[in-house]
Amino acid sequence: MFDILVYLFENYIHNESEIYADRADLTKELSLAGFHDDDIFRALQWLDSLSKLQESHVKPYLTKLTVSSVRVYTVDESRKLDAQCRGFLMFLEQINVLDASTREMVLDRVMDLDGQSICLDDLKWVVLMVLFNVPGRESAYAQMEDLIFDEPDGQLH
Repeated sequence: MFDILVYLFENYIHNESEIYADRADLTKELSLAGFHDDDIFRALQWLDSLSKLQESHVKPYLTKLTVSSVRVYTVDESRKLDAQCRGFLMFLEQINVLDASTREMVLDRVMDLDGQSICLDDLKWVVLMVLFNVPGRESAYAQMEDLIFDEPDGQLH
């Protein structure tokens, strides 16, 4: 499923057309690219959930945050995100790429991914996808791109 998300992100990020313009054509394209129908369905559901996070229940819980607020990870979150990933999220908050709301969106989307754990490179993709889908976070998205695409070959992974 994650490979489908990356495929869509890479192929539609600079495309002017709406990614959901014709879901049947998109599903067909993904099938022709060799992805399995179950994975396609789950990936499209994941993207639907990402778009719905704008109006989600997450934001009301973030209204009372202060500078001294600390994010404590649940056992399941700690299993899914190793210390390196959690440290990277903290680093992104410290440099203002993520705020509390976008961090929670990232965590929501990470926890909905298949698999027991996620590697740092995959986490970076999720952060990019979340920032890309949050209006007003264009500068954070650009800063995140600079952070991860600043490698000799210009590739994220």
